[in-house]
Amino acid sequence: MIPPSKPGLPEVLVKTLDRAVERGILSVDQRDAVLALEAGGSARLADRPITSDAAHHSIDEPMRLVSGGNDLFVTVGIALLFAGGLFALSALAPEAPILRTVILAAGLLILAEIVTRQKRMRLASTVLALGFTAMVTNGLVIWVVRRFDLGALDSLVEILALRSQATTIGLVIGGGGFLVATLYFLRYRVPVLAAVAALTATGLAFLFALLFYYDGITGGAIAAPSPETVPDVLERALLVPLVCGGLIFALAVMLDLHDRDRETIWSDCAFWLHVVSAPLLVHPLFILATGQDVMLGRIEPEASASLMLGLLIGGFVLVALAIDRRSLLAPTLAYFGSIGIYYLVNTAANTTGIPPFALILIAIGALVILFGAGWQRIRRLIVGNLFPTSVLNALPPIKA
Repeated sequence: MIPPSKPGLPEVLVKTLDRAVERGILSVDQRDAVLALEAGGSARLADRPITSDAAHHSIDEPMRLVSGGNDLFVTVGIALLFAGGLFALSALAPEAPILRTVILAAGLLILAEIVTRQKRMRLASTVLALGFTAMVTNGLVIWVVRRFDLGALDSLVEILALRSQATTIGLVIGGGGFLVATLYFLRYRVPVLAAVAALTATGLAFLFALLFYYDGITGGAIAAPSPETVPDVLERALLVPLVCGGLIFALAVMLDLHDRDRETIWSDCAFWLHVVSAPLLVHPLFILATGQDVMLGRIEPEASASLMLGLLIGGFVLVALAIDRRSLLAPTLAYFGSIGIYYLVNTAANTTGIPPFALILIAIGALVILFGAGWQRIRRLIVGNLFPTSVLNALPPIKA
C-alpha cells in the first residue's frame, strides 16, 4: 500500500479504505488500486506486490515472503492436503502417473485462484506456484521418458544414439517448464517464478552448449578431450554459467533500477533473480581468478590468488552496496569465505592451534553481522561518496 506520508495522499482516505478492507467491503487489491489512483502513481495494480502494506516501506530491503500467521497456517494446510492427495492417488492409480500429476496440478491451480488471486497470501502463493510448476514439469518428464523409451537405456552407446532427439527432449522439458512458469506468473504474479524461469533457461543453455560441443567432436571440428586436456575443457565450460549468471544479474539490476523505491512486484522478482545469479557468477569467477584446480579443487596459496580473491570480494561488496541488495552479497561471502579462504589458509602454517576453518567462520560471521547491522551507514559512506550525483539518482535511494 502507498504510504500516507506521500504528498497529496490524504490520511483520512487511507484510514477509511483500511476500515473498508477490515469490514470486507473492499479487497486489499481494490484498496491499493484506489490509493495508487489518488496518489497519481503510474504502477498498474498487477505490478503491486502480493499483500503489500505501508510497513514495508520502512523496512531495509523488504522481502515479501510471509504475510502473517494465517499465511503460515494455510501453507501447512496446503502441504498436508497435497501430501495426502499424492499418497491416496498413488494407491488408487499406481499405473497412471500422468493422471496423478494432472489431478494434483489442477487442484493446485484451483487453490491458486482463491489463495493468490483473492486472498493474496505470500508464502502460500509461493508454495502453490512452485508446486504447480513442479507438477507440470514432472508430467513432461514422464511423457518424454515414455515417448522416447528412456527407461530402457542401459549403455552409453544407446544414450549417445539419442542425439537426434536430444533437442526435442530438452525443449519439451526445459522449454515447457519455462513456458509454464511464465504463463503462471502472468496470471498470478508470484515473484519466485522469475527464479524458476531463469533456472530453466540456464538449463537449456547448458544443454545446447553440450550438444554444440558433442557435434563439434563428432564432426571433427573439435578435438576429442584427452586425460591431459579435461581440466581445460571443464574450465572453458565455466563460461556457460558465467554468461547465464551475468544475463540474469543484468535483468535483476534493470528491475531494481525500474523500481528504485521497492514498491512493486518487480522488485521482488529482482530479489529472486539475484539469489539465482549470485552462485552462477561467483563459482566461475572464483575458479578463473584464483586458478583453482577444477578437478581436485586445490588452490596454491600464492599472493596472486589471495589478491584476486580479495578483489573479487571487494567488487561484489561494492556492487551489492550500490544496488542495495544483500541477497547478492550473502552467497558471495558464504562461498568466497568458506571455500576460497579455506583453500588458501588451510595449507599454510597454523601457529595458533585453532583450525583454519574455525577462524574463517568467525571472520565471515563478523562480516555478516557488521553488514547486517550497519548496512545503510556503510552504504552511505561508500556509495554516497564514491559515485557522482547522476549515478546516485539512478540507484536505489540511500536511506538515512
